[in-house]
Amino acid sequence: MDALSEGPTPSPRENPAVLRTQGLRRSFGRVRAVEDLNLTVPAGGVYGFLGMNGAGKTTTIRMLMGILKPDAGHIEMLGESTPRTSIRQKQCIGYVSQEQNFYPWMTAIDLGRFVGALYPTWDAAEFQRLLRVLDVPDDRRVSQLSGGTKVKLALALALAPRPALLLLDEPTAGLDPVARREFSDAIRQQARHQGRTTFFSSHLIDEVERVADRIGIIHHGRLLFEGDLSSLRSEVRLLRRPGEAGTPWVLPPGLTLLRQWTEGDETRGVARGAPDSWSASVPAVGNSEEIPLEEIFLAMVGISPSDM
Repeated sequence: MDALSEGPTPSPRENPAVLRTQGLRRSFGRVRAVEDLNLTVPAGGVYGFLGMNGAGKTTTIRMLMGILKPDAGHIEMLGESTPRTSIRQKQCIGYVSQEQNFYPWMTAIDLGRFVGALYPTWDAAEFQRLLRVLDVPDDRRVSQLSGGTKVKLALALALAPRPALLLLDEPTAGLDPVARREFSDAIRQQARHQGRTTFFSSHLIDEVERVADRIGIIHHGRLLFEGDLSSLRSEVRLLRRPGEAGTPWVLPPGLTLLRQWTEGDETRGVARGAPDSWSASVPAVGNSEEIPLEEIFLAMVGISPSDM
């Protein structure tokens, strides 16, 4: 799918951050879905928004798209700060929702004409090229397409206006592994060769690890971490000690215990701290180990192997 990357080289952007949120909040009755959310999405990369189901990912993206109005906070998108995304901003965004709700009697060509009328920058030739590259038939009704093909059609519709920002809400949920991999590769190629900024939410840790340059971890509506993977791995590490089951870890200042459990004849813990704190703590805690993103994520959201 290298042909997906064809097209003109994007012009440099003056603003290094395409998207920022400040103090973003949204509640539904007594349930706080998003609480004081501060995000920074740099230009030209892929930002993976990682969280469990119900963490607040979809609510966040629906606020970014202007579908939901925030209770508080500001959104700065494409250089414009506003409490709610404007129609003009939406025309610069490609959006793929979690569920594809197309008119079932329409073909891809019909949908292209329909959606294209909404975007001043719609590129009909680019849409046709994307359909070919993504292997989406242009003459079959949507009702005849598989789930994976519908998602690829949604991506083609989102990319055809050549948007400055691509927002994807769990786009691969429900797809088989092959379709997921094809979609993820397409997103990565767009970012690498077209410089397109992509913000995508997912609960699939391996997908985020493979595609994202920068990640944000959200849990119960709050941002637990934002940065690149190497920074996260340097902050969160595994500790081991023999025996002493149930005895709490006593950690030096600068380190915070996330989870503790017993495995075999060892007591294990996952702790978080700045790299300098880890270096200074070696005499007190002994050697520590880097762990995969999946284990980091589970520890940060409060799940240990003993809970599974």
